[in-house]
Amino acid sequence: MEAGEAALEDLALTNPSCRFCGAPLERTFVDLGVSPLANSYVEPRDLQAPETFYPLHVFVCERCLLVQLPEAARPEEIFSDYAYFSSVSTSWVEHARRYVEAMIERFGLGPEHQAVEIASNDGYLLRHFQERPEAERVPVLGIEPAANVAEAARAAGIPTECAFFSSPKAEELAGRGVRADLLVGNNVLAHVPSLNDFVAGLATLLADDGVVTMEFPHLLRLMAENQFDTIYHEHFSYFSFTVVRKVFGAHRLELFDVDELPTHGGSLRIYGRQAGGGNTEPVSERVTELLAREEAAGLLDPSTYDGFAEQVRRTKRALLRFLMDAKSEGKRIVGYGAPAKGNTLLNYCGVRSDFLDFTVDRSPHKQGRFLPGTRIPIRAPEALREARPDYVLILPWNLKQEIVEQMADVRSWGGRFVVAIPEVEVLP
Repeated sequence: MEAGEAALEDLALTNPSCRFCGAPLERTFVDLGVSPLANSYVEPRDLQAPETFYPLHVFVCERCLLVQLPEAARPEEIFSDYAYFSSVSTSWVEHARRYVEAMIERFGLGPEHQAVEIASNDGYLLRHFQERPEAERVPVLGIEPAANVAEAARAAGIPTECAFFSSPKAEELAGRGVRADLLVGNNVLAHVPSLNDFVAGLATLLADDGVVTMEFPHLLRLMAENQFDTIYHEHFSYFSFTVVRKVFGAHRLELFDVDELPTHGGSLRIYGRQAGGGNTEPVSERVTELLAREEAAGLLDPSTYDGFAEQVRRTKRALLRFLMDAKSEGKRIVGYGAPAKGNTLLNYCGVRSDFLDFTVDRSPHKQGRFLPGTRIPIRAPEALREARPDYVLILPWNLKQEIVEQMADVRSWGGRFVVAIPEVEVLP
């Protein structure tokens, strides 16, 4: 990096500006201290090596009300070798299957159409288009920045390009004749630091009468249900529907419908189209209803965002009290899961192997490694059954029902499940 570039980067961190409207960022939403990249799992050979910690200081723009984390780490650092494989979660694969069926039925998609997914991971969603009978099969293309994950998708027969999606990438694809009748992005919109460039790229790649759908955690639910652990460095933006509608509108994309989903603790699926394009479906009443609900909740008032930080601090104190009391009683505590959200929680609360002996995860890609920052070992689920702990702290709380069912035998030796979000609770 040249000296001038480094100086500009330092200035951006000390004087951050809004990634959408450019206004100075001065109002804190929550400050979670410093943390390593949430998916930078540590290899055993690197246990004695230092880790880089980055600020987790989230702001709310007082002009446009976009809640955001300034870019402290480049996307290439976060996503080039990625540890999250979507197909590991049974419930997430089923969510994708239902989505594909619903989109085909609603928009009449068939072999003459093109489906493109951005951040397509290991092909967990596009495979449901591929598995349809040949006469009904919709051609697909995945765009995935992580080389290891893109290779897994290609090995499964999903056409996938390894690239970061951007406006230039969209122009390249369009120049090759690729235009998306259905443009899909699940849990990617929040992951892009160059927000305007990304949304402009969506507009370029979307066919004139096509539909773009994006899914992302809903800021209203994050605040109401204390989901601060969903804040980590790969999540640059935290969207209300009001703000995301404004962002898309700035690039001539009109949002005509919205679904509220239970995924990831409460997400939105937005439906967009080219303003003045061939899609003339009426704007859903769900759009106006949700805008009104967000206004009633105070999301149009910057002062509404001020109380979140103390709510987070209370959760930290409650979790540490529970862990200290359990350890004082001689109880053994093991984690379940090694999700990014768990790494935010554990690093912010200062929980290490003095409280959590180890954690287990179904992903072979994570097993044998260590959680970033806390250096808690990650083992296969069988290790939990061998250890027979008194408490199992579920880190991916959004999947708690799935996990409790998969690990039902924990209760056979008197073990109890615990979650920390929205509040510390020992599950019945």
